[in-house]
Amino acid sequence: MNNQINTPIIGFIGLGQMGEPMAMNLVKAGHQVFVFDIDSKKAKRIVEAGGMLASSPLDVAEHARIVMLMVETTEQVESVIWGKNGLVHGAVSGDVIICMSTVNPQKLQEMEKRLSEKGIALIDAPVTGLPKGAEDGTLKALVGGSSLALERARFALESITSKIIHVGACGSGTAMKLINNMLFQANRVLIAEALALGAKAGLDPKRIYEIVSDSTGNSAAFQYCAPRVIARNFDGVRMEITYKDLELQTQFAKSLKMPMFMVPAAQQVFQMARASGYGQEDGVAVVKIYESFTGVEVTPHS
Repeated sequence: MNNQINTPIIGFIGLGQMGEPMAMNLVKAGHQVFVFDIDSKKAKRIVEAGGMLASSPLDVAEHARIVMLMVETTEQVESVIWGKNGLVHGAVSGDVIICMSTVNPQKLQEMEKRLSEKGIALIDAPVTGLPKGAEDGTLKALVGGSSLALERARFALESITSKIIHVGACGSGTAMKLINNMLFQANRVLIAEALALGAKAGLDPKRIYEIVSDSTGNSAAFQYCAPRVIARNFDGVRMEITYKDLELQTQFAKSLKMPMFMVPAAQQVFQMARASGYGQEDGVAVVKIYESFTGVEVTPHS
């Protein structure tokens, strides 16, 4: 099973929409991997492929010297590390914890300081690339933390990413991820608004897509969102996650005494969509809010 016997054992905690395929790619790369999720059923495919199921974060830490976290919230990261059966109770000096979740960067800096007193390194390495990138192993990791810790963990990151970018000190990778998400998530609202306006004006959404794709309004966000809206494909990253990220962005800006205007506006549209029952759908489902205003669905004419 393990074709790389000279590399440390890897732990992976959080087997959700992104985490499960990421952990699977570690196993496929030949690493010995201990996985944990509060829902043990999510580990089924990984265990069948040769991974090992741990009983707790503590159990993971007692086996693995490199531990990756892909949970949803800052509070979950803190619980996994410091909780009753947390990593800190089984980790040893020299271990590296990699937080790949999009969480509060200042909290990460606080955790790094506490862990460093025990000789444990914490680096943040949130990823871009969406679920498809997680499945294909083509994610980009935005790393914050010491160069030494990154080099110790590089072999693991290389197994699940196509590019590793060292942004700076701990927390800087996550700050960069928040900025990237800010642009993408706010754009999703504007794209939905534009498509809804075009549909209300009688334009064929397919023609809108074709023309914008070859014009100055084109963007990576447009290429992600528009085809999904037109196809009525609302599977993807849950809107609840998108809203959580927007909340992190506004909190981060407040902590730096930075005024924000566009993100809060986008956040309110997502909040309306959540309140309307679309929270488990991809963020492109915000178009349904505009459709409820216009009475026109964004669908092709033929």
